[in-house]
Amino acid sequence: MWDNLFRSADLLQKGLSAAWTRNAVIRNNIANVETPNFKASEVEFEELFAHALEGSGFKGAKTHDGHINLGPMKGFKGAKTHYGHINIGTDPWDFNARIVQIKDTGMLMNGNNVDIESENVKLAQNSIYYNTLMEKLNSELRRLRMAITEGR
Repeated sequence: MWDNLFRSADLLQKGLSAAWTRNAVIRNNIANVETPNFKASEVEFEELFAHALEGSGFKGAKTHDGHINLGPMKGFKGAKTHYGHINIGTDPWDFNARIVQIKDTGMLMNGNNVDIESENVKLAQNSIYYNTLMEKLNSELRRLRMAITEGR
């Protein structure tokens, strides 16, 4: 029981860390939009998280037919990355986000492959993602504080 007490906070922290890293990577891509032969990078996290869900046996409850399925995906055999299958040890939650360089996209005349419009959209999406995770983490901490203080 005690092992899982902070599991959700730990997972939220991993998501926040990945979003922070993604923000830095996107900003680096934007800063180098004019740099000859610069290759954009991206952060892989969601694939790793999906693999962790598969390994943990997590299954979400669906209360309405219109809701999406939570938990392991049917036919999921391990997430693919640019480098092949993900290998995770005995603890499926023991993973961190990875930065990978994108080499397989179209390039400009100067050898650069940064798409400024795409990077700006990713930056906005990542900001929303980060803020959402922060709100959820704050909610978890408020619940824990309420349990400790017995609602006082």
